[in-house]
Amino acid sequence: MSNSSSITQFLLLAFADKRKLQLVHFCLFLGIYLAALLGNGLIITAIACDHHLHTPMYFFLLNLAVLDLGSISTTLPKAMANSLWDTRSISYWGCAAQIFLFSFFITAEYCLLTIMAYDRYVAICQPLHYGTLLGSRACVHMAAAAWGIVFLNALLHMASTFSLPLCKGNVLDQFFCEVPQILKLSCSHSYLREAGLIVASVCLGFSCFVFLVLSYVQIFRAVLRIPSEQGRHKAFSTCLPHLAMVSLFLSTAVFSHLKPPSISSQVLDLVVAVLYSVVPPAVNPLIYSMRNKELKDAVWKLMAR
Repeated sequence: MSNSSSITQFLLLAFADKRKLQLVHFCLFLGIYLAALLGNGLIITAIACDHHLHTPMYFFLLNLAVLDLGSISTTLPKAMANSLWDTRSISYWGCAAQIFLFSFFITAEYCLLTIMAYDRYVAICQPLHYGTLLGSRACVHMAAAAWGIVFLNALLHMASTFSLPLCKGNVLDQFFCEVPQILKLSCSHSYLREAGLIVASVCLGFSCFVFLVLSYVQIFRAVLRIPSEQGRHKAFSTCLPHLAMVSLFLSTAVFSHLKPPSISSQVLDLVVAVLYSVVPPAVNPLIYSMRNKELKDAVWKLMAR
């Protein structure tokens, strides 16, 4: 039996045991990672360089692209390195850093998606008050509040999790470090302290979810009352990409952590984890640029230079 003081590394779940499949996984994830870097990098650069995009909606989209780059860079490079070098290990402090960064980026992304829903609600349901409710100072304050709250939340989760004694080995059933996997290795009843933090995070997440649902109910009611088909199309073109991203993110994350043990398996766990940790940052740029003409034009201008 080991404890946390004697653990120097953790063993992550491998995508495959055969060398050829490991190299296939490496090439696949390298392609996804490069696509995420390119897509999100283009969005960040296009929004920063085009003064026509210096509006609240694109300010929040820029923040989302930064968070996407951070979240995918937290998990994928280590997974690719392990596949390339045929290893499963991650250092103790590397695991702690991964838990902190992933918790920070993924929670910040969820909070930012909630703020973006509020932005769309004000733009469509209260357009006359848009400049007042979402001025530049208000946008910066909302973004800073989201980043600050989730930074503290991630720090508390990381500190609380790694203060627990670990006596059930060092093997994690996931391809990256996350809090539930570390808690499975704990042999102490003090895990209730971390459980309290998880409950608080769930309450925060549920509050955001309720706000998202109520916002989109009001948005769709307002959009369906728009008399012109062109007006409805423009409103839907700014809302549907965001709604698609929220749906993908929430459905896969909730299924990953709340699915019944009877249907759990290593393959299923890996696939679902990839869907909520890797796919959203990679497809976000595509989803937002496909239906947004202003952003699409700005990206094409940037690439044409």
